[in-house]
Formats: sequence, structure tokens, C-alpha cells
Amino acid sequence: MTFTPRFISRLAIAASLTALAAALLSQHVGGLAPCPLCLLQRLPYAVIIFLGAAALLAAGRGHNPVVLFALIGALFALDAAIAFYHVGVEQGWFEGLAACAGGGETPDSVDALRALLLDEPAAPPCDRVQWSLFGISMAGYNMLYAALLAAITLVFGIKHDSQANGPKENSPKENSG
Repeated sequence: MTFTPRFISRLAIAASLTALAAALLSQHVGGLAPCPLCLLQRLPYAVIIFLGAAALLAAGRGHNPVVLFALIGALFALDAAIAFYHVGVEQGWFEGLAACAGGGETPDSVDALRALLLDEPAAPPCDRVQWSLFGISMAGYNMLYAALLAAITLVFGIKHDSQANGPKENSPKENSG
């Protein structure tokens, strides 16, 4: 399999769409309410879709989208770092953000209770694992997924850039002597 710029662009787009689809399906079909860190992990994927489309267009026009691949790889790495932090909050290694506390204030009147019950439910706390498989939470799987995609994108971008800018065969200097 050849990792062409068009292939890597398509991979970044497809992988990001897949991650967002999995998150939305788990939320709307699986009934898993996202915590603030879950929502934060979705943002890099959304940006990567647009950068991947730009890289695909650039590659289609014969340009080397190495800068876009570097940005895409950095965003995958950022997502992996956010997911690592989320796993750390789930495991008690790190303290969560203020928004991660979940819940809310205790109502002090019947009207306040009625408003609370009719309102949207509060986001769950970030330290509560709602789903896991083989002892790994969704944040853990996202961390592994994003880290792998970061490595693929960054390694490919560096390799492709060095091939594109490397020594040229049959250059005039080599043939002049």
C-alpha cells in the first residue's frame, strides 16, 4: 500500500468522520451523555475534516500538503493528549476541570425543582466511566486511536516531504564531472 498525499488526506477525513459518528451514535443511540471532556475531544476531529479536505485539494493540484499534514498530525496528537487527560481524570490521576463536576446546585424551592426537572439534564461528571470494554473506557480507546492517527500522519508527512525535497536523480552537478 502506498501512502500518497491523497490517501493520507482521505484517511484523515474518514478517521475523523468515523470518530465523530461513533461519539454521536453512542450519545443518541446508546444513551451515553457526553461530559465536558468528551465534547472537547470532538473538536479536533471537526477541524481535521476541513484540513483533510484542504490537503486533498492541494494534493489533487499537485502541491505537497506537508504543512497541512503537520497540522493534522498535531491535532490528532492534541486529541490524544485530551483523551489521556480524560483517562487520568477517570482513574483519579488528575483533577478534572471545573466544568467536569457534573450535577448542579440543589434546588431551594418547588419552582426551582420544577425548572430543574424540565431543564436539560446536567452533563455527567468526567470521572465517571459510562462504558468500557476490556477495562478500557471510550476516552482510552480514543486516546489510542488518535495517537495512532497522529503517528501515521506525522511519519507520512515527514517521509513524503523528505522524498519530495530530497536529492534529485540525474541532476546537472552529477552529470557534469
